[in-house]
Amino acid sequence: MNLFRSAATVGGYTLISRVLGFVRDVLIAALLGTGPVADAFVVAFRFPNLFRRLFGEGAFNAAFVPLFAKRLEEEGRAGARAFGEQVFTVLLATLLVLTIIAEIAMPWLMVVIAPGFVAEGDKFDLAVFLTRIAFPYLVFMSLVAMLSGVLNSLGRFAAAAAAPILLNVVLISVLSIAALLAWGNSPKTGVILAWGVAVAGALQFIMLAVACYRAGMSFTLKRPRLTPGVRRLVQLGIPGIIAGGITQINIVIGTIIASLQAGAVSYLYYADRVYQLPLGVVGIAIGIVLLPDLSRRLGAGDGAGADASQNRALEYSMLLTVPAAVALVAMPQPVVQVLFERGAFGAADTEATAWALAAFALGLPSFVMIKVFSPGYFAREDTRTPMIYAGIGMIANVAASLLLFWQIGHVGIAVASSIAGWLNAGLLWFTLARRGQYTPDMRLVSRLPRIVFSSFVMGVAVWAAAELVQDVFTSEVGLAVRIVVLAGLVALGAAVYFATANFIGAARVSELREQFRRS
Repeated sequence: MNLFRSAATVGGYTLISRVLGFVRDVLIAALLGTGPVADAFVVAFRFPNLFRRLFGEGAFNAAFVPLFAKRLEEEGRAGARAFGEQVFTVLLATLLVLTIIAEIAMPWLMVVIAPGFVAEGDKFDLAVFLTRIAFPYLVFMSLVAMLSGVLNSLGRFAAAAAAPILLNVVLISVLSIAALLAWGNSPKTGVILAWGVAVAGALQFIMLAVACYRAGMSFTLKRPRLTPGVRRLVQLGIPGIIAGGITQINIVIGTIIASLQAGAVSYLYYADRVYQLPLGVVGIAIGIVLLPDLSRRLGAGDGAGADASQNRALEYSMLLTVPAAVALVAMPQPVVQVLFERGAFGAADTEATAWALAAFALGLPSFVMIKVFSPGYFAREDTRTPMIYAGIGMIANVAASLLLFWQIGHVGIAVASSIAGWLNAGLLWFTLARRGQYTPDMRLVSRLPRIVFSSFVMGVAVWAAAELVQDVFTSEVGLAVRIVVLAGLVALGAAVYFATANFIGAARVSELREQFRRS
């Protein structure tokens, strides 16, 4: 399997999904702004969406893929299919029970996930209602995650990567309906959005079920049984979910604290949506394709090949992530202004969101590094160590969030997430190296500092250019003009970065061209 080609496939579909996600969020910002309905919907969406990211973006597969790939290697498709059916039925039964309990207990759960809403009765009631509507999304997306793991183990990445596009298509459609009906910033818009989330989950499940059927790996419902294989999955899966989803868990913790400040939940949500683009296109894509690759190589006793895969994964991911992070720190205001400032989303909202975006961007490389290093543990069926480190990061995140929130408000929560990300990534890297399970090669050691320097040069250039054209980024200037100027800043940054990188040897354009040609 060509790691670069597979990552490009996943990253390409993820890019389409994230671009449509921006369109979705632009519409949400225009219709709902950062008011009480927006806050209620963000919480309603984030709660089940947390599980989508925990399961769908690698954490569930951290346990499932190595076990499924092992069955596929040792017992063939028949043995792998039998194991998949066992997991499918147990997972479905567990999710249905969990959903029933959550629907009944939603008012009490809301006190935990958004305690700041309690003092605002209407907002609290709306958040409970919307979350109840959207919560079945959890059932569908957890099953989608399992089917994605099956397809990824078979080397079929396209369908699983394309499935999230459906969510954004559905939500853009319902937002367009709300706009045509002139519902604006009203509870009706929140309700139709919540129904859109649930429907989108069902459509994604159907899409992946069809893809598995075409791959000859469809599953039939049987009586749920805790077989030895399922018990092993549970044993690995619980710490794997905690370890793989630490970034999302930190975001939920931030949401709980942010609910104490009016509008803060929305500021963090919109900032999160922006930095999730490079994280999804690069970090999550690399993590998804790296895990089955490492599992196969280690299963075949190819330790050197596993090392090489992890080195190239880290190199390519940092080559794209570090400059993205620096650019978001250098010019967050133009990005947020062009994407969101219209309708109910005003200039003050832009400034508050931009500060949060810059703070999140400081941790972006660490979030991607976690996606690169975690498969080194998961492929060896070690989910306990990443779980411990995730717990340490979570404690650091909570402590820093509580400390910084009272000093700099919602921006402190974003800073705390970045601090926790770097701590977690550093522990993962250090332990793999200490165990002799990962050794940076000379190419990586030579190129990482050059990538950082090239990114710094680019950051200075785009910051200076953004200062020169800052008067363009106001609501008085036409949107088309602002888009063109922002695109120019992005093009300038890319040109400066890759020219510098090629000149000092951080990356060779000829190498990148060859990789794309092979892909």
